[in-house]
Amino acid sequence: MNDLVFAGLDGVLILSAYAVIMLLIGYFSGRGDKTLHDSMSNYYLAGKNLGIIALFFTLYATQYSGNTIIGYAPTAYRTGFTWLQSISFMTIIIGVYLLFAPRMYVISKKMNFITPADWISYRFNSKAVTILAVVLMLWGLGNYLLEQLVAIGHAASSLTGGTIPYQVAVIAFVLVMLIYEWLGGMKAVAFTDVMQGLVLMVGIVIFLIGAIYLVGGDFSSATQFIATNEPVKLGVPDMMTSVNWFSMLLLVGLGAAIYPHAVQRIFAAESERTLKRSFSRMAWMPPVTTGLVFVIGILGIALIPNLDTAGSEQLVGLMANEIAGINGFFYWVMIIFFGAIVAAIVSTADSALLSFSSIVSNDIYGRFINPKAPEKKKVMVGKVTGIAAVGILLWIAWNPPATLYEIFVLKFELLVQVFPAFVLGIYWKRMSAQPVFWGMLVGAVIAGLLTWTGYKTVFGIHGGIIGLTANFFIAVVGSYLVPLTVEKEAELKKIDLA
Repeated sequence: MNDLVFAGLDGVLILSAYAVIMLLIGYFSGRGDKTLHDSMSNYYLAGKNLGIIALFFTLYATQYSGNTIIGYAPTAYRTGFTWLQSISFMTIIIGVYLLFAPRMYVISKKMNFITPADWISYRFNSKAVTILAVVLMLWGLGNYLLEQLVAIGHAASSLTGGTIPYQVAVIAFVLVMLIYEWLGGMKAVAFTDVMQGLVLMVGIVIFLIGAIYLVGGDFSSATQFIATNEPVKLGVPDMMTSVNWFSMLLLVGLGAAIYPHAVQRIFAAESERTLKRSFSRMAWMPPVTTGLVFVIGILGIALIPNLDTAGSEQLVGLMANEIAGINGFFYWVMIIFFGAIVAAIVSTADSALLSFSSIVSNDIYGRFINPKAPEKKKVMVGKVTGIAAVGILLWIAWNPPATLYEIFVLKFELLVQVFPAFVLGIYWKRMSAQPVFWGMLVGAVIAGLLTWTGYKTVFGIHGGIIGLTANFFIAVVGSYLVPLTVEKEAELKKIDLA
């Protein structure tokens, strides 16, 4: 993306405009609300009053980001039609949401939950289970935030043709993010999600139209080129690839549905009806968003052939360069679109940071360190801790450790281990704290060891899924074997899983 025809001053101006808009959103979100910074619910969950539009777009931004575009299209370019799985695992996420979200919302409303760990603590009444779940969720959020910081730097630097260097771009937009999030909390995050979601949806469609025009006017031109020059990308995947595909469906489908910042958006809905209506619209987004990005990657094979792995990571920018040269309309749309990609990545990062801060303030500081602290102090602790966490991640992002896709996969290996406790616990009262703890711990150890020793997959199966299998077995069988005492039966009766 280093030779964009619109890179330079125009790119700097559009990024500056987006930065100003985000800062204004933060200012007006917090203006006049004297209780915003004094209440955990108001600051972290927008007062649990998000309407259909804000809730839909903030859920959309949680599942998709600018990184979806600049990260997924290159994967489709490298692997071909096998990457159709990206549509299916985004669809599975919605299915898993519908499995637990409406019921979880009702419980959260009754018990006034702020974070996902509130549910874990309520359900299992175990410090060990809560702490382990918190550690795994913070790992997932930290990894997710790191991914967004790396993407911010690459996208902003590319849009400006290197006028804004990678490191400067990361720092500048992190400061913008910290300021508007500090000022407006979840309200600011949700409203920026609305802005970036609208621009991204329109931009993807116009980008696709331009790409189809350049390859000859129809999608079949691209597939004919692939059939002639790279037929392996059209072929039926072998058994190992198919197993890996199914493993990825489970890993992402189960893991992304329990993103802490996604769960908190469930808590933030103004009503159960609003939540269900938002999910009914989200069900259309995998083909509309991920599907179109997949097509863009396939078209890129014909439009800009023979890129190596490093070169393919720049695919979206290289294609935008070609599209911007069609005429003035496409030129300005590409400028606005790339600015929106940066804004979308920032908006996704702020969601992860806000959730990270809330877990630290509510579940570590407020639950274990200073339970009697007023909510205003808890909010402040979360803000300060969030800044410190961003500082550490910035140091890592200075020299990013892997491609965006590899970073994306890594975070799910441990986060998905929370799934049995989080979802199965809603429907099965017999599920007990001790087996759940050991299941999560063993699953996390297996997944972590396999990932960190270089065995990300075994016979095509991701380490996170192998760990999750052991996790489920221990949690389910162990819960059957743990005898129910009189005290335990009384405790279970107090749990309302309505």
